[in-house]
Amino acid sequence: MSGTACPDFTLPGTAGVTFQLSSSPKPLVIYFYPKDNTPGCTNESMDFRDLHAEFAAAGAAIVGISRDSLKSHENFKAKLELPFELLSDTEETVCNLFGVIKMKNMYGKQVRGIERSTFVIDGNGDIAREWRGVKVPGHAAAVLDFVKTL
Repeated sequence: MSGTACPDFTLPGTAGVTFQLSSSPKPLVIYFYPKDNTPGCTNESMDFRDLHAEFAAAGAAIVGISRDSLKSHENFKAKLELPFELLSDTEETVCNLFGVIKMKNMYGKQVRGIERSTFVIDGNGDIAREWRGVKVPGHAAAVLDFVKTL
């Protein structure tokens, strides 16, 4: 997907926001994560939170997307004091646009879920870089390093 135009989408977000990609600030970091209040997703969200000021200084906004409800997102955002919005994709519309729904092994069973993935949308609305199958440690810093090159 890198180098291609990012498809426009609209999703409901925390703080009563209706997020539309075409009217959002660019560059934009979109991180897809499996589930609120799970260890990896908590750590990833805290890493993006802790680097938020540096992303902002580089001119980039951040949004997180999962299949959780807005109520779950509001609680998760408040608990972690996240300075950016979380978007709810309960119908998997945007997850399917980005191809992040995968079959995963969880405790020996096959389950459908979000593959932890991050996309950077550049000032032209193109996907400048993507990371799939993300391992959390050091990931937010690697994304920040890339954003600084834009």
